[in-house]
Amino acid sequence: MSALGAHLVNGNTRFAVRSPRAEMVWLCLFDGENETRHPMERGGPDWTIEIPGDLSGARYGYRAAGEWSPERGLWFDPAKLLVDPYALELDRRFLQDPRLAMFGEDTADIVPRAIVPAPSAPVPREPPHFARGGLVYELNVRGFTMQHPGVPEPLRGTVAALAHPAIVAHLKKLSVTAVELMPVVGWIDERHLPPLGLVNAWGYNPVAMMALDPGLCPGGVAELRGTVAALHEEGIGVVLDLVFNHTGESDLAGGVLSLRGLDDAAYSRGPGGQLINDTGCGNTLDFANPAVRMLALETMRHFVAQCGVDGFRFDLAPIMAREPGFDRHAPIFAEIAEDPLLADRVLIAEPWDVGLGGYQLGNFPENWLEWNDRFRDDVRRFWKGEGGIGELATRLAGSSDIFGRPSADSGCRSVNFLAAHDGFTLADTVAYEQRHNWANGEQNRDGHGENFSWNNSVEGPSADPAVQAARRTDLRALLGTLFAASGTIMLTAGDEFGRTQQGNNNAYCQDNPIGWIAWTGRDQGLEDYVAALSAARMEHLDLYNRFPEPVRWSTREGLEMTVADWQRPGEGWLHCATIDPESPFAFTIDRTARRVTVGV
Repeated sequence: MSALGAHLVNGNTRFAVRSPRAEMVWLCLFDGENETRHPMERGGPDWTIEIPGDLSGARYGYRAAGEWSPERGLWFDPAKLLVDPYALELDRRFLQDPRLAMFGEDTADIVPRAIVPAPSAPVPREPPHFARGGLVYELNVRGFTMQHPGVPEPLRGTVAALAHPAIVAHLKKLSVTAVELMPVVGWIDERHLPPLGLVNAWGYNPVAMMALDPGLCPGGVAELRGTVAALHEEGIGVVLDLVFNHTGESDLAGGVLSLRGLDDAAYSRGPGGQLINDTGCGNTLDFANPAVRMLALETMRHFVAQCGVDGFRFDLAPIMAREPGFDRHAPIFAEIAEDPLLADRVLIAEPWDVGLGGYQLGNFPENWLEWNDRFRDDVRRFWKGEGGIGELATRLAGSSDIFGRPSADSGCRSVNFLAAHDGFTLADTVAYEQRHNWANGEQNRDGHGENFSWNNSVEGPSADPAVQAARRTDLRALLGTLFAASGTIMLTAGDEFGRTQQGNNNAYCQDNPIGWIAWTGRDQGLEDYVAALSAARMEHLDLYNRFPEPVRWSTREGLEMTVADWQRPGEGWLHCATIDPESPFAFTIDRTARRVTVGV
């Protein structure tokens, strides 16, 4: 049990919060809208208080007094209600409001209150439900089920919906080994969104790291715990996407909601005192600070011990190893590896941030998996006609140029993907050459400009049967390449049946049909094709966590590939098979015919 947060101790309720530079901190208990403030006692950097009795279910927050000098990292304003950084559940969602950034303006009516958790037994300890080499299915909890006709309306858009039989049946049809849930903890909209009539639909702007968002998870910890258990019963693991790189308190113009009003030293600052922005979101959490690492570790421990999750994907993961430059031997890596609850969990890095030297693909610890954007880009370039056969073969072979050759013990660390939540959907990759982000209100300036995409003669939707057929063929070629590759593979929900975002490659603010998956009218033939590819891969999963050896790469004529063949411009034929006649591992790539054949 963490020393911080709210806990039952010997029949009483103990509250503890870190605020080393505050002059006074109050615990604020709420009975409806009635607030009672209790002065807390300082003990080093922490403030504590013990209230008689079991307060499970009570609503609470903090207020802190001290100097107000934002340019010096001092944001103490007792008018601001502050969310406990160690809160597990909230009574409402975060709301963007100008008062959050105004000194002296009380915010008790707009800031969520934390809920005192009731004691609960840990989830029974199990090895991770995760198969390296298998299929990770990335999904946005709300967008995934909002339009699913088989899910009852009250469940749609929630974590509980993921355990519904209609959803489980689809996951099992695809032989999904683990779902990767985009953020499920409480977040706030960016300041520019409400005036545009938009909201943050993805959740990559958190305020409280372990407090479940009450919109996505109205049943709190019990809801997430039950859904994880239900998916485990079906052999499906659960990976949570965690955002430890920044918080929604943003830049100097941002609000005071939690850490900023308690311990602003959690944020990285330059020599002149300015906020460092290696995230592009206004601030960066400082993992050189032991208190920040402890918050991250306690968050992971909570989700493992109390919810049973199998692992984590870390957004902009180099932030976790910045001091301020990236250090592959950063303390957080050893602390995770030495933790009895976390050491065996699945750890997946998004190995880049926007700071100096932020691209760190291949540089994470040997037991971590990493999102491989080189796979995405090289495979797209090949099928677009811009990339060579040599680059493609390297990606298919587990990207050994980046990760080294996987051994039978270590396995392949690459997470191969063709599309993710951030960027074009797979169907839009073959239908749009340019981004179409006008609905985001930024004059189409946001989102990636270079996507290695193409449109098959017509930009966007087309009723021309020839164009539609060409796009279906391209999608099958792309997906066949993905399922033939060594390493763990990732598919973003809906790409198996041709979902579109109407060319929007940055749909983070589209909590509407642009960002929701349309289950009616989906391409059933493409979905069945993906299901067949995945089922075949699952039969020989051990072959895909490493690159089978010895193998023979051969030309269209059946001859072994030579150096000249690998370097021949425009070459688009490749056959790969193990020399062992009993091995089923083989695939053929034919760019001219736009076809991938998996199997002998």
